Amino acid sequence: MTDLSAPHFHNKTVARRYLEKLRWSDGPVCPHCGTIDGHYKTKREGVYRCAAKKCRKDFSVTIGTIFERSHIPLHKWLLGFRLMCGSKKGMAAHQLHRTLGVTYKTAWFMAHRIRESMRDLSPGPMGGPNSVVEADETYIGGKAKNRKGKVPPKEAVFALIERDGRVRSAHVPNVGAKTLRKELVTQIDRRSYLMTDEAPAYKRTGKEFAGHGTVNHSIEEYVRGGFWHTNTVENYFSIMKRGITGTYFHVSPTHLKRYLAEFDFRYNGACSPWH
Repeated sequence: MTDLSAPHFHNKTVARRYLEKLRWSDGPVCPHCGTIDGHYKTKREGVYRCAAKKCRKDFSVTIGTIFERSHIPLHKWLLGFRLMCGSKKGMAAHQLHRTLGVTYKTAWFMAHRIRESMRDLSPGPMGGPNSVVEADETYIGGKAKNRKGKVPPKEAVFALIERDGRVRSAHVPNVGAKTLRKELVTQIDRRSYLMTDEAPAYKRTGKEFAGHGTVNHSIEEYVRGGFWHTNTVENYFSIMKRGITGTYFHVSPTHLKRYLAEFDFRYNGACSPWH
């Protein structure tokens, strides 16, 4: 992983050139019209002018990205990405604010913009022939003992994970059969082998896949024959919950989907462009 002392984390000009190399490996591309040839630099640093007669617009490498129109120096954005990608359980906005030398309000804003950019905007079906996809649900929220005996509100999270593959989680309104069926049949290839616990919500929908295996957690059955288990998705939940409990402490329902996108992104090894 890239050394934190790398120049593009500490100098905005080097950061811009680094981003240009990542985004335009074969030279500048006009984000307005898509023209790839003939651009020339203007007097403003990092700003190009499109050579196409019908365009002639100015542009920079930040156009169309979360960095566009931002007053935060670009090198601090890149360092923010690096810190959030390199922290297995996440990094709190207060830690970003201290490390980057920005206000807490700015760090909070940056963190949510970075999480939003981690969302998978064009997900394909998971699994496929000879693939096993594990499904499970959990709840995010406080404990009753911390609320003077009152049961605190909790939010349902549903996750799908391929064995030796990707994870995809979502904030769902409930864990009823109707809600979970929609998630299962729209996100998993029907030729996959579905693996779940014994929850009744999976029983009927499981018949729509190539196979459906279960383990009975209520009798403390967690692995059977080395194949039937949901330990992969349980492992994902353990990382996510440790991050929320130990790093973020509190996650609002409004932003929960963004935190899930962050944990999915790291688990899937999608930070490689910043290495």
